Amino acid sequence: MSRSVVWLLLVGAVVWALLTADVEMAKLGKAGPRLWDFLTRMVPPDLTIWREMLRGLAETLRIAILGTLFAVILSAGFGILASETLMRPAVWRPVRALLAMVRAIPLILVAMLMVGAVGLGPLPGILAITFHATGMLAKFYAEAIDNVATGPVAALESAGASKLQQLRYGIWPQMAPVILRDTVFRFELNLRESLVLGIVGAGGIGLYIQTYVRSFQYEKAASVTLAIVALVLLSELVNTLLKKRFS
Repeated sequence: MSRSVVWLLLVGAVVWALLTADVEMAKLGKAGPRLWDFLTRMVPPDLTIWREMLRGLAETLRIAILGTLFAVILSAGFGILASETLMRPAVWRPVRALLAMVRAIPLILVAMLMVGAVGLGPLPGILAITFHATGMLAKFYAEAIDNVATGPVAALESAGASKLQQLRYGIWPQMAPVILRDTVFRFELNLRESLVLGIVGAGGIGLYIQTYVRSFQYEKAASVTLAIVALVLLSELVNTLLKKRFS
């Protein structure tokens, strides 16, 4: 497909979206006063709920940490099975198809299913994060394996090394920095996603936002929002420091 055809398709998609999205610009003028009224109700934030905020943030952090940990463990196995370098097409093709199906299921739907299966609390959030993150991390791990230089692996294979030895001594030293980068990125994404899981009862601080907004306690909702912003900024800082440390 030529470049001009690609650009034509992209422009056509944008034009189609603009013409069929039923976007009325007049609504933006009316939205301003309503938005301002909503924001003024959130000032000043009610900081008396700091204990509830800390409990919610701690639960959200636990969900993200444990969900990422279990996803890393599962992705290590699925990543090997999905690798073109280590596995035959009869193995890696169906595994990659399975991972694509996992990624296609929305996280919020997974969380709702887990809540229905195991009840309310952080456990369904952990299971939902684990399930959804595995679909992405396993794909990243498989691609990291497939993108390594084949020379060291071929040398080990010619020397009679097993598949596990090839992975340990020929592949892992090359892919370790990529694995760390992708895992840290996924943890940051898991943390952000964990913030909204409380909306469906899967634990975390999202439950507090839903409760306060529905009960028109906007000052408390503002405090929770500020706490979430602080947590996200902190995760960004840690991510940056880790990248600098291992780059």
